[in-house]
Amino acid sequence: MPKALVIGAGIGGIATALRLRHQGYAVTVVEANAYAGGKLHAMTLGGYRFDLGPSLFTMPQYVTELFSLFGKDPEPFFEYHKKEIVCNYFWEDGTRFSASANKTAFIEQASKTFEEPAGRLKKYLVNNQKKYELTAGLFLEKSLHKTKTYLSTDTIKAILQIGRLHIGRSLNETNQAYFKNPRLIQLFNRYATYNGSSPYQTPGIMSMIPHLEMHFGTYYPKGGMHRITQSLYELAVRQGVSFRFDEKVTRIAVEDGKAVGAVTEKARHAADIVVSNMDVFPTYKKLLSDQQQPKKVLEQERSSSALIFYWGISREFPELDLHNILFSENYPEEFEAIFNQKYLHDDPTVYLNITSKEGGTDAPKGHENWFVMINAPGNYDQDWNVLRKKARQWIIEKINRCLGTNIEDYITEEHILDPKGIEASTSSYRGALYGAASNDKFAAFLRHPNFSRKIDNLYFCGGSVHPGGGIPLCLLSAKIVADLVPKANPV
Repeated sequence: MPKALVIGAGIGGIATALRLRHQGYAVTVVEANAYAGGKLHAMTLGGYRFDLGPSLFTMPQYVTELFSLFGKDPEPFFEYHKKEIVCNYFWEDGTRFSASANKTAFIEQASKTFEEPAGRLKKYLVNNQKKYELTAGLFLEKSLHKTKTYLSTDTIKAILQIGRLHIGRSLNETNQAYFKNPRLIQLFNRYATYNGSSPYQTPGIMSMIPHLEMHFGTYYPKGGMHRITQSLYELAVRQGVSFRFDEKVTRIAVEDGKAVGAVTEKARHAADIVVSNMDVFPTYKKLLSDQQQPKKVLEQERSSSALIFYWGISREFPELDLHNILFSENYPEEFEAIFNQKYLHDDPTVYLNITSKEGGTDAPKGHENWFVMINAPGNYDQDWNVLRKKARQWIIEKINRCLGTNIEDYITEEHILDPKGIEASTSSYRGALYGAASNDKFAAFLRHPNFSRKIDNLYFCGGSVHPGGGIPLCLLSAKIVADLVPKANPV
């Protein structure tokens, strides 16, 4: 049986291991940390449970599909329910908006709240859907770096209608062309942060993201986001995938232009194919330092990072739901600070994720567990001790103004994770959440491919390579890798 070695047990690595196991490989996953999940991890603090990483779950079919590969019903192992409210939005002028997952209800309510014609909203959402339908087969489901991808009918259709993809203008310019209300424009601009980019730079094709939320829905997994990776890890173990934790890879072994395994601090692992789920930057700089480096890829601008406060809150806020956004009063300045000044804005947009809203035991009775996040620049050796203190005060002031409270009176527990900590715990270069930023219309084509052009039998998956970061795209990267590797004998 041919052997596959996967470096890193993030969600992309686990998904790749499952797909390769299904294709007949004996698979070993080597992970530097003591746990599976990568950024999708969790912790408990004084009676509160917190998810440490991604907080939005959409397109669950890419998770359940992995169970189906092995003829397993996912429900006994992985349960989730659909959210009726996508997100609650708050502005300091008192404007509040609950975004319904139902498209018709969303249009009706947004039209009323933002005083925009319902017809314009409907047209916007329909065009977003068309963008997705035109490009999903090209940008998300196949390698952009194989000639056969461009010989398909889907590619020809996309090229013939390239004008409607709005690649030549920014997301902000696209949204301004549809709407007049600055609050609604800001609401749709925020989707640039789903790939760690700026709405004033990322191309207008990113307006397809709201369609994904409304068409496929947003969900909450029973047991929290951490349950996504844990259920896949458990499935992989049951299918015979071997995991070696607390074992850091120091070098990918290359002989005669072929990857033949990897060397760790504890052993040498021989393999017929090697897949790196590690961020592509440290993969080359640390594991392939003696090989030719893809200079253009490694010099790409990195995505934004995050500064996250995990707070135990000793009261409940009925006006809040699972996902909540408290918007900055000056969105352009916020992104200017993040991407150009590599600093934090003094009026940040605050994201509140509260999983205790979904029941369970994530917080004591009458309490809530707040995941409080602001977008942040990557780690460029800023003084994060100073920035954490400043950001904490700015966040508290924003929450108090938007919710009419004094939140500091209710904080009973606190843990802080900054870009420097994200970089240290996940090996993500500069703490970037999504690898390279998408602040360029050619960004999708500049991402590292899911295979090496210079080294045979070496592949890449995860958020720092094609098709990008976020749970669905990491799972799709695993699917692309499985389509690229030589087939063995399926189990």
